[in-house]
Amino acid sequence: MSVRLARVSFRFRSLRAFLLKALFLFFAGSIALTAFFRWIPVPFSSLMVQRQIAALWQGHDDDGKDFHLRYRWVGIDHISPHAPLAVVAGEDQKFLDHEGFDFSAMSKAWEYNQHHKRQRGASTISQQVAKNLFLWPGRSFVRKGIEAYFTLLIEAFWPKQRIMEIYLNIAEFGPGIFGIDAASRTYFHKSAAKLNPAEAAILAAILPSPLRSNVIQPSGYIQDRAWHIQQQMRQLGGTSYVKPLVPPTKAKKTKKG
Repeated sequence: MSVRLARVSFRFRSLRAFLLKALFLFFAGSIALTAFFRWIPVPFSSLMVQRQIAALWQGHDDDGKDFHLRYRWVGIDHISPHAPLAVVAGEDQKFLDHEGFDFSAMSKAWEYNQHHKRQRGASTISQQVAKNLFLWPGRSFVRKGIEAYFTLLIEAFWPKQRIMEIYLNIAEFGPGIFGIDAASRTYFHKSAAKLNPAEAAILAAILPSPLRSNVIQPSGYIQDRAWHIQQQMRQLGGTSYVKPLVPPTKAKKTKKG
């Protein structure tokens, strides 16, 4: 009996040691990776990898076409200030003020979802960056918990300008289209630096469901959403509202123009 107990005790200690090491590696690795991306352009995101793997497995994207990943990192100083304004207006109007979570929006979404089949999300831009960069799609409590952890790391290590820069670069804008510059070149045949308010608004309008929306031939819902986003952009005060997100050199150029 004592030998059996000794074996159980040894296995328990070994399992505990393994779990402690795994937790240490996870926390150390996640902190180091988040700090690393504070300065280094993101080469790819978790969502990009997942989409690529799914396409290879299926042999094509969800529309039956050959999958082609389009992604090009551009600095925030090479992105039109209308783009960050549009995504703030459409996705997260408290972005400049919150510390990663909009608890008021979360409460309203929870109340709404209790009485409607179509679920409403309340993820902030910071949360979306955490999910798209490090995690996977889903609504499980485990994923949401890890998302909250990475959101706290992002808010702790990155200024708002960097969060917006990464968000605009890794956001999905269509099958295989990642980042505002790839989207701008694909849909409007010009760089992200030249986006006008209407173009920025319609790109922001498709963000909740980029794989089911069409920028070139938008549905009535997407057109209405884009119009509403433009209204909100004006009510927020135009590009001056996102001045903290735009490098000084870019702000000066915009003012002169």
